[in-house]
Amino acid sequence: MSPRKRSAWPSVDELVLCTVTKVFPQAAYVTLDEYEGKEGMIHLSEVASGWIKNIRDYVREGQKVVCRVLSVDPSRGSIDLSLRRVKESEKRWKVERVKLEQRAEKLLELAASKMKKTIDEAYEEVGFKLQEKFGDLYGAFEAIAKDERAFDGIIEDKKWIKVLAKLAKENIEVPVYKISGILILSSHHPEGVEAIREALLAARDSVKGEANVEIYAESPPRYRIDVTAPSYKIAESVMKQAADVALETIKKAGGSGEFVRREK
Repeated sequence: MSPRKRSAWPSVDELVLCTVTKVFPQAAYVTLDEYEGKEGMIHLSEVASGWIKNIRDYVREGQKVVCRVLSVDPSRGSIDLSLRRVKESEKRWKVERVKLEQRAEKLLELAASKMKKTIDEAYEEVGFKLQEKFGDLYGAFEAIAKDERAFDGIIEDKKWIKVLAKLAKENIEVPVYKISGILILSSHHPEGVEAIREALLAARDSVKGEANVEIYAESPPRYRIDVTAPSYKIAESVMKQAADVALETIKKAGGSGEFVRREK
């Protein structure tokens, strides 16, 4: 059973988990697991790239598939889907996200019980609002596990916030993302060593908030910079900021430098 959504219809370009129900030579029909079993169609041309000799080599009745929504027409009750436009990484992400969302709904049910509410009331009072703001329930639980003020301005009832925050902190592991890069700093001035030290300290101290920056000497003039943050987006932004500060500082002191992003 998939967690419910406020909207009765999916959005164009959305990834949806489906169950194949009927397979014909020119198309496959599926039900959308997250949208109360609404039916969608995958045309043969959207099953896979290239020439397809037998559609059943790619889809079969009862199979779970992740599709991309191409078009939605509620007046006709039609949803056109694509299988070939979904990357393998997107398939894995969607399947895992559905599992996490099922877990999040269990937490919402538990919160509803503590508030002496039904799950329907929980969705109406907080669930749908959180989905709209954070994308899904699990994302909302992640947010409040990191910051108890995450629901301020979204949920008015402080009792709900207190209950949800407690459950999130007890059950949700906040993700931490780490990226690395190399600063190459040099100076031929008599005070060059001190200039490099000041540049590295300035880079480290320029970062505030959720991220953490650590800098290590690999083998001068190479210095490794590690950034940990609650998201890759934040980590990348902080990495750029710290590197820019280091380069600007060393250049002002008459030295030179460059930054190289280290890939995993």
